[in-house]
Amino acid sequence: MACALALAGAACSALAQGEAPKYGGTLNFASSSAGVTTLSWDLADWQATLQTRDTGQFYEQLFAVDLSKAKSRGGKYPFTISGWQPSDAVRGELAESWSWPTPLTLEVKLRQGVKFPAKKSVMDERELVAEDIVYNFNRMNTSPKRTQGYYDHVDKVEAKDRHTVVFHFNKYIADWDYRFGNGFFSGIVPKEVVAAGAGNWKNVNGTGPFMLTNVAQGNSLTFSKNPVYWDKLTIGGKSYQLPFVDRVVHRVIKDDSTQQSALRTGKIDILSSIPWEAARELKKSTPQLQWNRWLTTAAPRVALRVDAKPFNDVRVRRALNMAVNKQEIVDKFYGGEAALFTFPMHPEYVGYHKPLNEQPASVQELFKYDPAKARKLLAEAGYPNGFAFKMQICSCNVESMELMPLVAAYLEGVGVKMEITPMEYGAHLSAMTSHTNAAGYLTAIPDVNPTTSLRINFGKDQVYNAPMMNDPKFDARVAEANGERDEAKRQQMLRELTTQVLDQAPAIWMPAPYRYTAWWPWVKNYGGEMFVGAGRFAPIHAQLWIDQELKKKMGF
Repeated sequence: MACALALAGAACSALAQGEAPKYGGTLNFASSSAGVTTLSWDLADWQATLQTRDTGQFYEQLFAVDLSKAKSRGGKYPFTISGWQPSDAVRGELAESWSWPTPLTLEVKLRQGVKFPAKKSVMDERELVAEDIVYNFNRMNTSPKRTQGYYDHVDKVEAKDRHTVVFHFNKYIADWDYRFGNGFFSGIVPKEVVAAGAGNWKNVNGTGPFMLTNVAQGNSLTFSKNPVYWDKLTIGGKSYQLPFVDRVVHRVIKDDSTQQSALRTGKIDILSSIPWEAARELKKSTPQLQWNRWLTTAAPRVALRVDAKPFNDVRVRRALNMAVNKQEIVDKFYGGEAALFTFPMHPEYVGYHKPLNEQPASVQELFKYDPAKARKLLAEAGYPNGFAFKMQICSCNVESMELMPLVAAYLEGVGVKMEITPMEYGAHLSAMTSHTNAAGYLTAIPDVNPTTSLRINFGKDQVYNAPMMNDPKFDARVAEANGERDEAKRQQMLRELTTQVLDQAPAIWMPAPYRYTAWWPWVKNYGGEMFVGAGRFAPIHAQLWIDQELKKKMGF
């Protein structure tokens, strides 16, 4: 059956061939961060990950990914990484087209006929226009909570006409689209929502496929079909209006076993993130489930503050890495379901990731268990009897709560006592973003994308720089790499910089586990994809449908 691109821009799916879509029903799912609730509904609060996870159901952006490039549809990308859009897999979302009239001028043509739906007591139905893009850029750029320097590459954004936006750059940066186009801070909010109060969920309203209609705090978020959504999907030569489902319910379930029970009993249709042990059991108990395995970008690591003793001495930091038997953690703690080396450049970042066996010996030894050399380095640094330090950890992360005592035991083997201090999610995150975190701090902030990872995790004054690195030469080189237009040259520069930061050991580098996504066969036109960039999954949910007859036949 022929498969053609939708006129509105959405790609058709090979998974959908052979059967017609079915409208109606409710998609119940639990995301990869199902254990925590939304921190803010106002994008200007700059509360990245969990914000776009939920606001991304209704706030759209200039760009997204072309789902026809997914592996399940015959492409080469898994789309399981929250912040990266490969350059050959980008499609316009609110943007119909874009061009560079000059090297520092970006002109974006908006889709015509895209509308904000009517929202009682907030706004009437109206069309999205260029002034909405300008308004949002300026609002984000002037927010007192913004990340400093995030938009320093832009001098001005203006509306050339009703459907054309012009970005005037003062310098080129490779992640210009991520900064304001498909990133965590580029959703388009109508000014009417801001006037009504963008932090109140009852006021939020966007051009996306769904509208937020109910929040049961700590339990669920309910999104209903946007009746004036613009996008369509072409299957077998026929165009279908999106979305197919009437509602999407995002379940907030803190306990992993409860999540898995909800999946097994059909209370949720998709469970995005399942540990390997649970996946093995579910495959036995519920063989009807469909599966996708993916390597997390959120590798756990114990950040070591390099701005204070004892971690201002690189020998101490390297010693702690050598004191931990990381291969044993892969083999025994994760049952082989983990990769030894994945951060700060994920293996999926083709061209940017340099495998461990190609790294210099000084980097490779950080991943080898050598307690004798660790003790030698500690003695050279003036700590022959070791020392004690506090390590803050989020109590919400059950897996890490189980892993860290094992790490502490390895460290005790070389005389170092790591005092594990559990914290609630909000307090734990605040400690890092306010730069008041302890000498040790367990973080799993993702690498996000190749051009951003080094900057946000190790750049001076960056909110996620838990090790408190401050290396002007390194920051300058990262900025230089991000200003390189030639992608091959940029990849080489970032590979070298990655090796440099690994060698400095500002953290105890830990293995990253594989995780699994599972869904029931009645979820159609779905292949385990999780994100279209910036933690968003609304376009994925908009293209799938529920075969309610099959669901009933299966006893649910």
